[in-house]
Amino acid sequence: MSTTTARRGAPVTTVLTWQVRPGREQRFEEWTHGITRCARQFPGNEGVSWLTPEDGHRYHAVLRWSDQHRLAAWLESEERAHWHRRIEDIATEVSSERQSTTGMESWFSLPGTAVQAPPRWKMVLTTFLGAYPFTLLIQWLVTPHTTGWPLPLRAAVFPLVLLPLLTYLVMPRLSRLLRLWLYPHDGD
Repeated sequence: MSTTTARRGAPVTTVLTWQVRPGREQRFEEWTHGITRCARQFPGNEGVSWLTPEDGHRYHAVLRWSDQHRLAAWLESEERAHWHRRIEDIATEVSSERQSTTGMESWFSLPGTAVQAPPRWKMVLTTFLGAYPFTLLIQWLVTPHTTGWPLPLRAAVFPLVLLPLLTYLVMPRLSRLLRLWLYPHDGD
């Protein structure tokens, strides 16, 4: 796959979890440096970060990719399979804990759970329901007072007011309110 190929979709982040056998942590950490270098050279990779384990044996890799297709190409690649074969006796990927996000999911996450994000159309509709009233309010109350400002400054007011409101106030409450609709199969 060429690195000049145009993006096919939205950026995606995936978290991979590894269970390391006791006493093998040092070898696993050495392995993480090699597979990270390999992944960073793969088309579409936008970064790899490793999270240190809380219990000493469960490591998490956060992979950022330009789109889902390139992420899938990496996950199914011979290069990745080669690196995995090198640690068969050291660690095991906990595939049941693999999570992928495209960005909006953070507004819809359920703390302490591994529930899959709702379908994108539900996230878009919920975000519209949260953003529209505040967009209307900002346009009514703020915009008339900023008409003499330079365009870049006027344009900055809207996201500076709206995004913190959505992130910290509106979306957490709205996703809780619509929880049964957003997550119909989460066991509640």
